[in-house]
Amino acid sequence: MSQFDLTEDQQTVLEAADAFAREYLMPVAERMDDEEWWPEHMFPTLGAQGYLGLTAPEDLGGAGLDVFTAGLVGQAFARYNPAVGLSWGAHENLCMNNILRNGDAEQRQRWIPGLSDGSLVGALGLTEPGAGSDALGGMRTTATREGDHYVIDGRKLWITNGPIADVVLLYAKTAPERGAHGISAFVVERGTPGFSVAQKIRKAGFRGSPTGELVFDGCRVPAANRLGAENAGVAVVMSGLDLERAFLATAAIGMSERALELSIQYARERKQFGKPIASFQLIQGRIADMYTQLEACRTLVYRALAACNDLEVGGGGRGEIHKLSAASLLFAARSFMAVADHAVQIHGGMGFAWESEVNRLYRAGKLLEIGAGTNEVRQLIIAEELLRG
Repeated sequence: MSQFDLTEDQQTVLEAADAFAREYLMPVAERMDDEEWWPEHMFPTLGAQGYLGLTAPEDLGGAGLDVFTAGLVGQAFARYNPAVGLSWGAHENLCMNNILRNGDAEQRQRWIPGLSDGSLVGALGLTEPGAGSDALGGMRTTATREGDHYVIDGRKLWITNGPIADVVLLYAKTAPERGAHGISAFVVERGTPGFSVAQKIRKAGFRGSPTGELVFDGCRVPAANRLGAENAGVAVVMSGLDLERAFLATAAIGMSERALELSIQYARERKQFGKPIASFQLIQGRIADMYTQLEACRTLVYRALAACNDLEVGGGGRGEIHKLSAASLLFAARSFMAVADHAVQIHGGMGFAWESEVNRLYRAGKLLEIGAGTNEVRQLIIAEELLRG
């Protein structure tokens, strides 16, 4: 196998996840989008089918796979149901894998098995109403030590899985005067007094994936729920963001694959001027461009994912992986938006209709240019690393 091919085992995982997504996730995609509905059985089903806890060891209920192989599952899920793919990624990578990488043995034993079987739903709490691109410097949520507890006050916004989460990996300032170096990470559980969901947010795309605002008002969290040392949360954040960007970029691959597939099918079936529109060279040119964007995206994203396999605990936040993961999502997001635009144009009026699948993909795509750090933030990361020293 060349370095650009999947191994036989990786191909098997991808094909199995693709078949599962096509059979179980695609049939509910339209209703999820129309009604902003999240199926209550989804996470237990994913757990029962072995699609949760992929990077966790078997003794904690996981599958013991690497980040690259887990990312292939995200690619397959996003192909047939982007909303499930987004919520799965927030649970699996942003919450579960971060706890796995940064928690101690007792913390991993407390939460990883439940996150792996779907009895617990995970979320990440970083972004705030006044802190998006400046998530660290603008953070206002605080955690004040009182004996064996921390008292947390603040709000988190745009939290994927927030309305349904049982476990939130939360970042708060324990030493506000130290800025980004005064942040700590905590695991906050549903039902903790002072923790509530303020609102569920309506979105243009990924509509079935529940997104909300979380409020912490005198929320008392045991000190045993702190992940890592006090004021050392910035390392957890930065390595997590590098993984998040590479992981989210796989969604662009899956969504591009589906947009191309739908466009080829429609171009063959749709007739104008007495023949299929696939016979028109302008349509052929769009399809060729879609394929080229997809394959270029696949190569860069797979390279970034492979590099994530070697990311040490506490690593990331600068250097080659920081630059590469930002570049992978920057290019993947732009590539998908180009692919989606071609797909809508090929479908014409049907592509502009809200209920069409290509329209659903098109609406979802914009988030890829915003989430996990905007395109502009990704550009700054890449330039900073290239110009450093």
